[in-house]
Amino acid sequence: MSIMGTKSGRKQHTAELKAKVVIAAIKGQHTTSELASMYGVHATQIGMWKKKALEELAQVFTSRRSSAVREQEDLTATLYQQIGQLKVELDWLKKKSFQLGMTACGS
Repeated sequence: MSIMGTKSGRKQHTAELKAKVVIAAIKGQHTTSELASMYGVHATQIGMWKKKALEELAQVFTSRRSSAVREQEDLTATLYQQIGQLKVELDWLKKKSFQLGMTACGS
């Protein structure tokens, strides 16, 4: 079943069950009492889940995307920094090898 028991005897519902109940509540095809009976949860709990879902719904489309974009930009900046550092090191090594009379790539 989609309910997990705890030591204190309180029910802990899975995220999947909560999502199903909230979607059904938002659709409005059944009353809260009917949903409570169908899913075995208290009507007040359904109201709280629905309220939380509606409050946080906009963040699904903004904050996750912006945080993913931010992470990608941070990664890109770090990689460009590493590329720049390696280029500087390569140029320095080429200069020193020329000064010492060595040729590049062992030839």
